[in-house]
Amino acid sequence: MDTNINDGSLQYSHKPVSNNLAGPGNGVVSTIQTASVSPMSVVNPSQSTLGSHLARRLVQVGVTDVFSVPGDFNLTLLDHLIAEPRLNVIGCCNELNAGYAADGYARSRGVGACVVTFTVGGLSVLNAIAGAYSENLPLICIVGGPNTNDYGTNRILHHTIGLPDFTQEFRCFQTVTCFQAVVNHLEDAHELIDTAISTALKESKPVYISISCNLPAIPHPTFCREPVPFSLSPRLSNQMGLEAAVEAAAEFFNKAVKPVLVGGPKLRVAKASDAFVELSDACGYPLAVMPSGKGLVPEDHPHFIGTYWGAVSTAFCAEIVESADAYLFAGPIFNDYSSVGYSLLLKQEKSIIVQPDRVVIGNGPSFGCVLMKDFLKALSKRLQHNTKAYDNYHRIYVPVGQPLKCEAKEALRVNVLFKHIQNMLSSETAVIAETGDSWFNCQKLKLPRGCGYEFQMQYGSIGWSVGATLGYAQAVPNKRVIACIGDGSFQMTAQDVSTMLRCGQKTIIFLINNGGYTIEVEIHDGPYNVIKNWNYTGLIDAIHNGEGNCWTAKQVRCEEELIEAIEEALGVKKDCLCFIEVTVHKDDTSIELLEWGSRVSSANSRPPNPQ
Repeated sequence: MDTNINDGSLQYSHKPVSNNLAGPGNGVVSTIQTASVSPMSVVNPSQSTLGSHLARRLVQVGVTDVFSVPGDFNLTLLDHLIAEPRLNVIGCCNELNAGYAADGYARSRGVGACVVTFTVGGLSVLNAIAGAYSENLPLICIVGGPNTNDYGTNRILHHTIGLPDFTQEFRCFQTVTCFQAVVNHLEDAHELIDTAISTALKESKPVYISISCNLPAIPHPTFCREPVPFSLSPRLSNQMGLEAAVEAAAEFFNKAVKPVLVGGPKLRVAKASDAFVELSDACGYPLAVMPSGKGLVPEDHPHFIGTYWGAVSTAFCAEIVESADAYLFAGPIFNDYSSVGYSLLLKQEKSIIVQPDRVVIGNGPSFGCVLMKDFLKALSKRLQHNTKAYDNYHRIYVPVGQPLKCEAKEALRVNVLFKHIQNMLSSETAVIAETGDSWFNCQKLKLPRGCGYEFQMQYGSIGWSVGATLGYAQAVPNKRVIACIGDGSFQMTAQDVSTMLRCGQKTIIFLINNGGYTIEVEIHDGPYNVIKNWNYTGLIDAIHNGEGNCWTAKQVRCEEELIEAIEEALGVKKDCLCFIEVTVHKDDTSIELLEWGSRVSSANSRPPNPQ
């Protein structure tokens, strides 16, 4: 028999409970860990502190690596996190990268964490937290806060803007986190910390925890026992709403001639990738993904037709989707980027939009409190088998051609580079695509089953990929990460290659040097898009400085040199961090970026509506 304890905020079970945060095929592999000892066992008095409790809680939910930057307000807290043998505290070069690393880590593990100092650190990490919020990632942002004795004293503290108001950081985080906890009393610390962590897991959003700098080392009775494992109540669909939504959707699709399915980025937060594939298996409809849904659906599925991205879709995908008389979008985000400047040729009356907890059918009924996974599974049992749209795709499909053959020592072209990156992919690799032309080139990669894929489309923060690569590679050491990063993006966050070396990572970084912010050039060109060229290989050699396992290729300028560098990286340097700087012409971009850039530019330059 289970005994439930209600502390006013959470339900616990004395029976160890494992709650799966994701599920196979959802791009996340973490589970909430159960404690290794009995929940009621007494903790060593030296470990019955706030800092030790927080460390144990992080480990319990699957966080074994925390990304941090020290500051005087969080040093004692870091001491207690380091003292937890199951927790690895990784020092980063700046707070922004620490946040990006926690973002990348959460994409693989299902939850990530970073630790920074008050305001000067908190506001630095804020941009990364906002990106994680936009991508529905559970991320625990921990800030070392002011001494408890300073609250309410009208004192001015350092690391602030010079006002006796300690709420600036808190107010900033309110807009990009789903829960905020300010811990400046030991009596409610246990409850606030547990509520914050469980809220991050339930909402799949970042949370903010501020812990006063003089509290982490103090024992308290609420921390004297091993924390009881979390037991998160599962979300349930409204059964009547679910049945009504399935009935309406089945009628909608069963009278259609050429229906299709399109997966979006919120398949991840809904943990519905498997259910989406199950639906395709049952009904025979063609299966596509939105660009930010790439990697959430197996691309070796027999009905997979590619990426639907309007005018810049992969070959023949847009024609099938936009000519369909019915389409189901599971977890879409329709913004100006994903809609190519609002140019998608879709009609609402032909669509069923399935969000994580809502179904909207055409212009008509909307069904709330209906979970996506439940809806897709139930719908798969009600649809008639229909392969007409896929048959049409199969009729018109022509395999994508190979790039023109390079002449000896000819300047390397981007399409040739990605032809060779394609050949590097396997179930033991993962791709990180930076904002820029890598978005479009990586979309065309065909992912083998099990190959990871991540990029940040909704927020689109240039420079995200360096920190995200650090975090993702730390979370899945059994995969070799291949990061495709432009020179402009790399200049923003390059420092944390040093942290990759300190962690012994074996990532392959392709630094694509084309002399500027190419994605901005194709939207609106100007002298501000040109950057100073660096000796990138020399920079990495300087960062390496003989410490760590690192190999850099000389500047790659032709296919022969590229082949040689890749063979080295995959061969004798397979256990090294490998940095390959590829130099290409500044105007060598994908055809998709040229089209996309012109359409986004058109959307951005629309004149004001008449008053």
